[in-house]
Order: sequence, then C-alpha cells, then structure tokens
Amino acid sequence: MDREKNPFYKHSDAEFYLAERDGIVVGRIAAIINHNHNKEHGEKIGFFGFFECIDDQSVADALFDTVKKYLKERGVTAMRGPVNPSINDEIGLLIEGFDLSPAIMMTYNPPYYINLIEKYGFKKAKDLYAYLLDQRTVYTDRFNRAHELAKQRQKLSFRGFDMKHFYDEVDRVKKIYNKAWAKNWGAVPMTDEEFDALAADLKQIIVPDLVIFAEKEGKQIGFALSLPDINIALKYNKNGNILPALYYLKTKKKEINLVRILVLGVIPEYLSTGAGAALFYETAIRAKKLGYQYGEASWILEDNEPMVKSAEAMQGKITKRYRIYGMNLLN
Repeated sequence: MDREKNPFYKHSDAEFYLAERDGIVVGRIAAIINHNHNKEHGEKIGFFGFFECIDDQSVADALFDTVKKYLKERGVTAMRGPVNPSINDEIGLLIEGFDLSPAIMMTYNPPYYINLIEKYGFKKAKDLYAYLLDQRTVYTDRFNRAHELAKQRQKLSFRGFDMKHFYDEVDRVKKIYNKAWAKNWGAVPMTDEEFDALAADLKQIIVPDLVIFAEKEGKQIGFALSLPDINIALKYNKNGNILPALYYLKTKKKEINLVRILVLGVIPEYLSTGAGAALFYETAIRAKKLGYQYGEASWILEDNEPMVKSAEAMQGKITKRYRIYGMNLLN
C-alpha cells in the first residue's frame, strides 16, 4: 500500500479510504486504476481492493459508493474486485472453505462479506479454485507413466533455482512468466521493477528445489514456484510483531507440512509438450523428498482447463473457492 515503495504505483493510481463512526474505524477500501491492465486488455475498468468492513450494509455501501465515485470521475466504465492491488498480488473473496486456514499470500474473510458485496449489486466475474494435493494419493500409475513419457518423448528436463546466481535466475523467470500468462483472464505483465521487488520479498523464504525450471533441449520453456506455507508457523505470532515472527518461523518450522504451488506455467508454443503436468509432478516429488505432506495449488481459474485437468489427475480436491466480482458503472 506504500505508493513510494511499491513499483505498482509507478504505472497505476490508487486512493485509500477509511470509514469511521463516532471516531472508530469500521471499514476500509481502496480505489484502484491499473493503467497497465487497461492497456493490455483495451478496457476502462477500475478495481476495489483491501476491503474490510464490520457486518453493516450501510458501511459497506458507503465504502463502495466512494470507490464508484472515484472511478466514474476518471472515466472508468466498470468495477472489479477484490484485487489487492493487482492480479499479480493477493486477489479474490473467499466464498467456500471458511473452516480452513489461508495458505501463504492467499486471502481470508468472514462469510458475511459475501452478502455485503452481493447486496450492493456486484455479480460474479470469475471464480478461482484452491486444490489440495496429498502425497498419499497424488501418485497414480497412469500419471507416473504420463510423466515419464512426456520427459522422454519431448526431451524435457527439470532443475531447481540457483541461489548463487539469484538475479540471473530471476531474469529467466521474468521472460517465461509474462509469455506463459499472457492469455490468461485478467493477466497483466509485471514490470521489471515489480518482479525485482517480489523476488526480494520472497528471497528469504523460497526453497531452491521448489522453484523449478522446465527445459526442452536446453531452452527454458516453463517454471513452477512453490512456497512453504509459513502461515502455519506465523499463526502462533498473535501480536504480529517482527521478532516473535522470526522466533516462530524457526521453532515451528517442523510443523510446516504444506507448500503452496503459487505459480506454474509454460510458454504457449510448448503447451503440447505436457510440461505443465510434468511440472506439477516434479513439484510433488521434490516436496516429498523435503518432507512436505500436502500441496495447495492456488489459485487456478475455474475455466483454465489444462491446469484443472492436471490438478484433478493428481487427485486434487477443491477445498477453497474465491470469487472476483464485477459491476457495470455506465448505468
């Protein structure tokens, strides 16, 4: 949210609002115009994000009215969200799976947020799935054979992230990422500065063997990034201060039995190689060697058929659903 430090705000605009009643903060929201999104998709849409609110429709309505006014004054024709602050960050409203803890960099909200948003008039734009994968069920004979055949026939190889050449490896990820996700719904290319900022944030927690490059005849054609779910340790840090957080990350490390499969993609011209499914499989194998029992593939677009099929081939089960809402502002 720091417009001086976050490179997102170098190309996009945002305004942040608090709702107060009798001197007490009862809600918050951001109005966001992602100019790179609108250039990429030829749209004039805006977003709401960072939404939090007490269970009071009048407060929610006031927050959304404020965002709507901000966006309409700037020629925006539709509003979408929650997006915090872009699709490359944390997005979506949790609509199923409230009894489960959020994985690292995934959102959480009380169930009543659904009513607050839908009663204002928002409609579903897109749903996102979180698939839970279990080492006890992920390996089937069919999937094992498919993985080996793809490697042999397509001459695929896989390697982990070389921390000794960190920024060279980050540059390789950049080249793949923006190509691999270009056709996805709502996708917006990340700038070099955004990539570098994200890489710096994640450097302290990534596991090199779980950042996997897929290569065909020496050329990088895809990659997968999985992160240990440090939320499992951080939940003990009740006050949120930094020193206790570091303590719990060290002392509760053995309790972290899940990785979140954060990013997985293949350059479009190589989708037919089966490298996407193979990256899922490689992630599972490496996570097992490292002692992780579970994986959460999140998020996956509801209509991303190749990724849905890959998750289901590994016996993945949808345990959480998230929703992006939309509203026409021309009326």
